[in-house]
Amino acid sequence: MDEQFNTSGRSIRIMPPDLIVRVGAVALGMLVLFLLGATLKIFKEYRYVGSGVAATNTISVSGQGEVFAVPDTGEFSVSVHEDAETVAEAQDEATAKINAIIAYLKGAGVEEKDIKTTNYNVNPKYEYSQAVCTNSYCPPSNQKLVGFEVFQTLQVKVRDTKKAGELLSGVGGKGASEVSGLSFTTDDDNKLKSDAREKAIADAKGKADELAKQLGVSLVRVVGFSEDSGGYPAPYYSKTMAMDSAGGAATPPQLPTGENKITSNVNITYEIR
Repeated sequence: MDEQFNTSGRSIRIMPPDLIVRVGAVALGMLVLFLLGATLKIFKEYRYVGSGVAATNTISVSGQGEVFAVPDTGEFSVSVHEDAETVAEAQDEATAKINAIIAYLKGAGVEEKDIKTTNYNVNPKYEYSQAVCTNSYCPPSNQKLVGFEVFQTLQVKVRDTKKAGELLSGVGGKGASEVSGLSFTTDDDNKLKSDAREKAIADAKGKADELAKQLGVSLVRVVGFSEDSGGYPAPYYSKTMAMDSAGGAATPPQLPTGENKITSNVNITYEIR
């Protein structure tokens, strides 16, 4: 229990010893926790950052890795273009041809998820006439609405590259106005990129080991890494196949897929001693 004294009209409260001990224990515990947290933070910084001191003696090397793969996927675009006096007529004609093309593609084994609309436009069509100009005046040209045009483009993914030529020829017979942009790629190239990176790192490490030996130093740790990965352009056929009203291309073209090259270029910096 607190003891209280009155001295010259002022009260003095004296805390009991057991309360003082408890308050001191709490304060000491909080101080210990604070110091422990600070120590752990310093330890982590030392472990992962290297005591916060940047390496001063370093060497940098580069490495390159390459892997090759036969493309397993083809992609191309097929377009329909229709003109008519009204929007509804132009849309009906374009829709009939697009539906026929989609039905053909599905019947040939192309899955619905691999057929995607990438463009759909409806535009007015005008005819322009220019009046005869005189010496002092040239009247403005006249425009006359003569109809409407509809454009629709599908992007098609072909998972059996051997069928690419057959499909390009087949859509022409179903009313396609244009077929373009054929390219061959690898559908999932993550494993290829990983393999290329592994080769690039091994190449860089081999150079670092050789350089360290020549310099008479030892490699301590990696203090810097960067990568620039990519691949050479996939085989691409940019020529547009314009279809005629008689039924398009009759003979499927030969479309060799070739090989794609995936590359990885890395730069690694080592601390030395």
